[in-house]
Amino acid sequence: MTATAAPELPDGLVAVVKRDCETCVTVVPVLRQLAADGTLTVYSQDDPDFPGDPAAVHDHDLAVSWHHDVETVPTLIRVEGGREVARTVGWMRDQWHELTGRDDLGPDLPPFRPGCGSLSVDPDLVDELRVRFGTSVLRSRRIEVAALEDELELMFRRGWTDGLPVVPPTEARVLGMLEGTTRAPDEIVASVPPDLVDVTVEKVAIAAVMAGCLPEYLPWVLTAVEAVCNDEFNMHGVLATTMPVGPVIVCSGPGTRAIGMNSGINALGQGNRANSTIGRALQLVVRNVGGGRPGEVDRSTHGNPGKLSFCFAENDVDSPFGTLAESRGVAPGTDALTVFAGEGPRCVVDQLSREPESLAGSLAANLRAMHHHKLVMAFDAILVIGPEHARVFRQAGWDRQRILAELHARLQVPGDEIVRGAGGIAEGVPESLAGHTLPKFGPDGLLLTHAGGGAGLFSAIVAGWVNGTVGSTPVTREVRP
Repeated sequence: MTATAAPELPDGLVAVVKRDCETCVTVVPVLRQLAADGTLTVYSQDDPDFPGDPAAVHDHDLAVSWHHDVETVPTLIRVEGGREVARTVGWMRDQWHELTGRDDLGPDLPPFRPGCGSLSVDPDLVDELRVRFGTSVLRSRRIEVAALEDELELMFRRGWTDGLPVVPPTEARVLGMLEGTTRAPDEIVASVPPDLVDVTVEKVAIAAVMAGCLPEYLPWVLTAVEAVCNDEFNMHGVLATTMPVGPVIVCSGPGTRAIGMNSGINALGQGNRANSTIGRALQLVVRNVGGGRPGEVDRSTHGNPGKLSFCFAENDVDSPFGTLAESRGVAPGTDALTVFAGEGPRCVVDQLSREPESLAGSLAANLRAMHHHKLVMAFDAILVIGPEHARVFRQAGWDRQRILAELHARLQVPGDEIVRGAGGIAEGVPESLAGHTLPKFGPDGLLLTHAGGGAGLFSAIVAGWVNGTVGSTPVTREVRP
């Protein structure tokens, strides 16, 4: 888009005001004093009849205010030879005297009053002004929408949605979204499977708009895209498997609280904008940029609701065993996320255990049944320990290492019980493993995190896809602004 030329300011004194500013109203007598010299031009941002005396030019499209970087009103500018040579904002009697060369201005006014925000920097207007005045940096193609065409239905027809309505990614909304990151819009974030298409920050911002994100969520979405688009996580395989898995995003650090993420009541469910839209934006990038659509590359037999979005924050403030990110090498207090190829959560109920050994036994029994009680070592899992269960471990002084050690000890499975045909069940491990003891999980296959509401003696298990080089490995990344 070609930028429009800046309107020239006339020589002399130029004042930019708006009626909806108490300080602008206060300085009207001063403006009359200056207008009497015949060298003052007044621009009014909102009311064309303000201040009335002196008469003003209506800056109806805010072109003057935008192009001349008016951030506060009133602004008084001295122009000589078509160039600005001095400026002051708000009402400061000494500065107005110095700029105008007059020492008789506003003798009855207080010596100082701060100004108000200019309409040209109003958050509700600034993105539209960028578009209007041609300062957009966006490179994506524009889609023309007929006046009577329904934008939401258009996006459904074109296959850009995940089955739910999406927010139309207008140029103004995308520019606003990009304010959430310091990265350049044309920076390549990742090559997105399955089609291995390079995605820029701008394209991720478009998906974030469509998902309903706020700009402050964008760094988390960008980091999630980076975390799944690599050989370790194997997003292509996660899509192509017939198991019901998708990216699960576990967010850690003070930034989760800064953007209002939910780590408490219903943390794994609906109702929180950040949780819901960050995960959804990632899925829209994979769908619309990478081509990962259900029925095509996405071959999941059943799927699960988490494939719309599965993102939550750890409760690192109250966690008795630190955060998942810290356990994976991230420094404490650092914003980070971990992506895991998982299915929907299942609840673990233990209302009676008050000793850590008993609770560990309950958790292990449920973990052993994950996917199938006769299948071992092939799958990882996230164990989301709720606050009331976590309290049992805290009171006993069990840290992360102790909890995991006790769980792994209870998840050593006799091979005779799980070989094919044992118990009259054909599923199982090869008969050659009879007589051996096998672990349910590999040494790093059980991920521990803390989240959930304060009431309820529950924890949750998120079962994973095939692990290792043939499947998916969890990936942790620090969040870049």
